Amino acid sequence: MNKDDQLCVAAIRATCIDGINKAKSGHPGMALGSAPILYTLFTKHLVSAPTYPNWINRDRFVLSAGHASMLLYTVLHFAGYQITLDDLKNFRQLDSLTPGHPEYRHTPGIDATSGPLGQGIAQAVGIALAERSLGAMYEEGNQVFNHYTYALCGDGCLEEGLSQEAISFAGIQKLNKLILLYDSNKVTLDGNLDLSSNEDTKKRFASCHWNVLEVNDGNDVDAIDNAIKKAKKSKDKPTLIIVHTIIGYGSKNENTCKVHGAPLGDEDGALAKQKYGYNYAPWEIPETVYETFRNTFIARGNKSIKKWERTFKVYKKTHLAEATRIEETINNDVSKYIFKELPVFNDDFKDSTRNTSQAILNILNKEVFNLIGGSADVAKSVCTIIKDEKNCTPETPEGRNINFGIREFAMACIQNGMLLHGGLRTYVGCFLVFSDYMKSAIRMAALSKLPAIYLFSHDSIAVGEDGPTHQPIEQLAMLRAMPNVDVIRPCDATETAASWKLGLLSSETPTAIILSRQGLPEMKASNYDGVAHGAYIVGKELGEKPDSVIIATGSEVSLAMEAKAKLYNEGIDVRIVSMPSQELFLKTDEEYQLSVLGDDYDHRISVEMLTTFGWGRFARFNMGIDSFGTSAPANDAIKSFGFTSDALVDLVKKVVGK
Repeated sequence: MNKDDQLCVAAIRATCIDGINKAKSGHPGMALGSAPILYTLFTKHLVSAPTYPNWINRDRFVLSAGHASMLLYTVLHFAGYQITLDDLKNFRQLDSLTPGHPEYRHTPGIDATSGPLGQGIAQAVGIALAERSLGAMYEEGNQVFNHYTYALCGDGCLEEGLSQEAISFAGIQKLNKLILLYDSNKVTLDGNLDLSSNEDTKKRFASCHWNVLEVNDGNDVDAIDNAIKKAKKSKDKPTLIIVHTIIGYGSKNENTCKVHGAPLGDEDGALAKQKYGYNYAPWEIPETVYETFRNTFIARGNKSIKKWERTFKVYKKTHLAEATRIEETINNDVSKYIFKELPVFNDDFKDSTRNTSQAILNILNKEVFNLIGGSADVAKSVCTIIKDEKNCTPETPEGRNINFGIREFAMACIQNGMLLHGGLRTYVGCFLVFSDYMKSAIRMAALSKLPAIYLFSHDSIAVGEDGPTHQPIEQLAMLRAMPNVDVIRPCDATETAASWKLGLLSSETPTAIILSRQGLPEMKASNYDGVAHGAYIVGKELGEKPDSVIIATGSEVSLAMEAKAKLYNEGIDVRIVSMPSQELFLKTDEEYQLSVLGDDYDHRISVEMLTTFGWGRFARFNMGIDSFGTSAPANDAIKSFGFTSDALVDLVKKVVGK
């Protein structure tokens, strides 16, 4: 390591100390230990540029151990991104560009939101998969999409079970352009790593078909550099580089848990800087540091962009249609290619919405050329298969059907990574009850404003014989409670097609489509605009004002319509409202909401074969299930919980006093 390297690494460490001290909050441990890793990566390898931060072919970097955010912000500042010294001084402060953990779309140069440990690894896997898929989807597309994906993780990331799901998937997919840098300091928040883990990390990754390299001295920039060079030569495996570091390097508390998440303070910070040989005042940065980054990272990035632009210009001349599509889809906008009018279904059409969803998916695949997805080993059950398309494998990387395996959490995180990369529209599927495994990843998609599509089938106790372990009750309410997620539970084929269209039109909001296992009849009044508004009238009252308004979703809409006919024969005139999406409905204005629900809250009834939680905002009376389900044939299970038209008739009579 030369003098410039030493000075730059010391400047990074010193700035991290200053920022965390000023904030009186943060995580100096990994920031100080990993500084040489990130310095080496940015100055000697990473291809990107602050002048073109969204360049589609840039190398991606994911800080999986997001608590080391001050380290990343500091390096991005030196690298020329729009993060000023004042921004670093406002670390962790209100409305700053430097929040406690990295946030995608918030801070320039951040390729992924991270913080929940392990998710960054899985997101990096998704980014690497997207790079390979895009290169294979287009003729000679590897001329346009050809970059590396790097991630930095710590001990905590690898302790999370998610990491195993992700590394196993990356291994079988042979994602050779994925390089995972492991800050191995053997210390966690509660103490030494051996309190909770004694695994052989090298054997673990090797067993999942990864290359494993090792750097014994985390301060050795040259050794780190050589390891990355070697990793980039891999042809058929992702690579793990284990870098042995000292947590809180330079602090009097180095190599202990005391330095994990507490500022060093002025005295210890000054002593650490002395150890680094950094004789500058707080926040003083020598010009040599900026010059080093200009001559390496910035120069390399600008040169690479110019070369790529020349390549793409030639590509556009020889592959005009493909190049045009690439330009149109870089920002995930596929509106031009989605059907202008929904498919028409006959009034006597009846099928499960999961089957209809698969039919719609295969119609869309012919139009949306960058659509790709899969399921957690339930493709035939959730109906996520794109017919006439190959599986996505190392041998057929152009395939559109991804076999994620029984890895729901990793599946959702990998999807996030694919969307973070850009250029693809994606979907994933599993049973609704197992969305529980995915919640944290869905939350990350919502926070990152990623237009992920989730297909959740087996939507109620109609699952039947599999019993309460497989019958969702509270899952829909949990999804609805999450900010920036549109949950849509369609009642028929038309609403299912509308759900797909809305999901693909979304640019910053994930969409969860809730699908039935049982056949559902087509509603004569169902339509796209109604779904887009979240709720609408599918069974209008015949008089001037309804005696009651019944609000239903999914399969329960047809149940409500059956009850409506019986009630009318008994002199009770009701309105039936299909409310496929509470979230979309709540985005409409008050005038529209009252036109659908009316102003008589006391005579409203909600009907849904799931928990009643959350329905109180729409209706005074709620017909639902606030217990776990039961193992029985579907129709028997449904009846046992009182979901019959006669039971609904009795409830309406009670509500209206007749």
